[in-house]
Amino acid sequence: MAGANNLTLAGKRAVVTGAGKGIGRSIALALAAAGADVAVTARTAGDIERLSAEIEAMGRHSIAMPCDVTDAEQVQRMATRFINDFGIDILVNNAGGAGSHKFLTHPDELWHRMLALNLTSVYYVTKAFAPKLVEQRSGRIITVASMASRVGGSYIAAYTAAKHGVLGLMRSLAVELLPYNITVNCICPGYVNTPMTDESVRNISARTGMSEAQARETLEKTSPQRRLIEPEEVAAIAVFLAQDSSRGITGQAINIDGGGVMS
Repeated sequence: MAGANNLTLAGKRAVVTGAGKGIGRSIALALAAAGADVAVTARTAGDIERLSAEIEAMGRHSIAMPCDVTDAEQVQRMATRFINDFGIDILVNNAGGAGSHKFLTHPDELWHRMLALNLTSVYYVTKAFAPKLVEQRSGRIITVASMASRVGGSYIAAYTAAKHGVLGLMRSLAVELLPYNITVNCICPGYVNTPMTDESVRNISARTGMSEAQARETLEKTSPQRRLIEPEEVAAIAVFLAQDSSRGITGQAINIDGGGVMS
């Protein structure tokens, strides 16, 4: 357990979506290590129940509730429970997913699924929790976006459109919620060493005939550092943005891609 002097989030209550695996799991654990109590949600109950138990073992309070964040009614039920039974100071929108296809034969289903998962879900979740933060006149909203929020890429038109949209949504909210002492920021990772990237590797391999090792190397080469970002690196930024000392940072998109995009 972190020492008392490092508990910069002691007394804070965080909610993390998409917390079952990968980046979301790392963020939830990092927030707890910094002293926050952490409520977690994802579609798979077993994943978040195990995570919640780990957080409790760190001496923090935690609750878990399954939720499909593309379903507005499920989101509202989850938010109502978390607000009433737990509280909130920090909201981390992490749930999302990737998909790719050539645009000329792009399935409409993929378009709608990418927007629902990566943009509309963030709208639903933020809309459900923002009134409580406004009532408290303080809070942090942190959304895990993507480098696809900043630049385009081949075969990911729907994903890129959704991630550009979520950055625009967060920037608008940063302005609108400013009078209530609520900061709103995005974290924009490149390829991260997570199960979602493992799935991308398998898809590349299946479509191109590359070995999975070659496909992974292709993704690593998208970074000038020739490596995948680790989820703990993204989590460290989330903890930084959640702290009171970061109250002057809002409306920002913080890149973490090894220097690929320097703006």
